[in-house]
Amino acid sequence: MPVTDVAKPLEGEIALLSDAAARAGEIAMRYFRRDPGVWMKVGNSPVSEADIAVDTFLRETLLRARPDYGWLSEETLDARSAGSAGRVFIVDPIDGTRAFIEGQKSWCVSVAIVEDGRPVAGVLDCPAREERFWAGRGRGAWKNGTVLKVGPPKGPARIAGPKELVDRLALPAERLERATYVPSLAYRIAMVADGRLDASFVKPNSHDWDLAAADLVLGEAGGSLQTRLGQPPDYFQADPRHGTLAAGSGALLERLSLSIAGLDH
Repeated sequence: MPVTDVAKPLEGEIALLSDAAARAGEIAMRYFRRDPGVWMKVGNSPVSEADIAVDTFLRETLLRARPDYGWLSEETLDARSAGSAGRVFIVDPIDGTRAFIEGQKSWCVSVAIVEDGRPVAGVLDCPAREERFWAGRGRGAWKNGTVLKVGPPKGPARIAGPKELVDRLALPAERLERATYVPSLAYRIAMVADGRLDASFVKPNSHDWDLAAADLVLGEAGGSLQTRLGQPPDYFQADPRHGTLAAGSGALLERLSLSIAGLDH
């Protein structure tokens, strides 16, 4: 049977992503806090030479290992391809580029494999913090070897996201702790998975590469990332952008989801 007719076992997929992301993180660290070249893309979004170096490495490494897989990356949108195996790599070489440029540690390499619109394997490598998150569909989620499992807030709910969305919850001050801004969206969702945050809103116009790996990590930890319709987002569709989203678990996530249900985006 041709290899394109057989889905690779998830353990092998996770190992491939973990190794590639770790090596990509090492490349990024060669530029971190060393004044890399920076320029602005369309839409006034910064990109650094580190983003390009990491993106090039990941594309060459992952597609060499899985030449029949598709590809979608923030830095190589023109190379978007569906492949022939039904699986697609979705990559953000450095999620949190502004933080990276400013010398902050809250950034990560985000790599995922998506099949039929949903992630099946995902890794976030955060080398400046010496943290790695990974997950496989039905295999659980992990951080540095520790199993992740979300739970209810142990005190005031620590909620991240735009102020106007948090305000929609109308929670009394004693039940709400507004989290400080986390520049990497993928890392912020991972913080919900490991319990440093209880929930987060995601403003409109996030992209597949910001979300896919972190979505799986949170989902396998027992939480969920949801659209305003209460559904999980689909990836590798015609438009990589997403509307308003809510990340969390349990009754708190239900409250976040209800608060965005009537929004237009």
